[in-house]
Amino acid sequence: MYSYVVMFAFFFAGCIGSFFATKWHYQSQSKKLYQNLLQILDRSLHGEFVQNSYDESMDAAVVVRLNRMVQITKMHQKDAEKERDTVKALISDISHQVRTPLTNMMLYTGLLKEQPLCSDALHLADKLQKQSDKLDFFMKELVKSAYTEQEMIAVRPSRASVQEIIQTACQTVELAAMKKEIVIAADSKAAEGLTCYADRKWTIEAVANVIENAVKYSPESSAIEISVVPYEIFICIQIKDRGIGIREEEQGLVFRRFYRSKDVKDSTGYGIGLYLVREVLSKQGGYVKIQSEYGKGTIVSLYFLRSCWISGIQ
Repeated sequence: MYSYVVMFAFFFAGCIGSFFATKWHYQSQSKKLYQNLLQILDRSLHGEFVQNSYDESMDAAVVVRLNRMVQITKMHQKDAEKERDTVKALISDISHQVRTPLTNMMLYTGLLKEQPLCSDALHLADKLQKQSDKLDFFMKELVKSAYTEQEMIAVRPSRASVQEIIQTACQTVELAAMKKEIVIAADSKAAEGLTCYADRKWTIEAVANVIENAVKYSPESSAIEISVVPYEIFICIQIKDRGIGIREEEQGLVFRRFYRSKDVKDSTGYGIGLYLVREVLSKQGGYVKIQSEYGKGTIVSLYFLRSCWISGIQ
């Protein structure tokens, strides 16, 4: 009887030992399998093809499908980039084709109003000018909106003249400033000879957006001052106006896309301009700051890198 008990105890102990050994082996194999799958998934997430073992195992089947997913994703990415470039070129072409005759219409309308006209002709000239201004506004907002929706802000920073950026940006809003008899005073001497590391086209667009806002929200016959402050790492372009200003609680919100303050709800706009400004600057290593006192004016400071080595962009 005693021998049976001993044999049963050994048998029971062997079963328990086998159970734990089997469990340990299964856990070990499962861990290796999961680690292998995680490595495969990590490589797939980085767009890398995974070496296939060409056997009938389950992980080989997973590898085949993941490689197929990577291939399809890359194909879709290339198609998306191609479509984005096509849409970008189309928008740019349409904008250029429309802007030239539209600018001429606005110029000729202004010249027409300066001629001696009867009251009816002057009334029609005023209507023509208002409609031209409206079309000009919608055209600008359409282009800005398209850029933000299609994520087309692809900057290519290089060495750019600060003076040229300011002068070109001022020219784009010159007509709007003249209509309100606003003087744009730019410190050309301070900008002379200075360069920054920025995408010329997009940077002009960003600076022009800030000046355009300053003109829009400033009273007639006022002045807008543009100054340049060189620092060791950054070049700062400051645009100061004496307009309506921005409430303190809204100064961090004005850079959101489509955000518009209740104080400017009666003015035209969709809240895209300052969003573009922030995006353009951040994509090339810069940033933007706002100092404003409600009812007394605003200072917008745009910071651009002086050198490419500072940002690590080559």
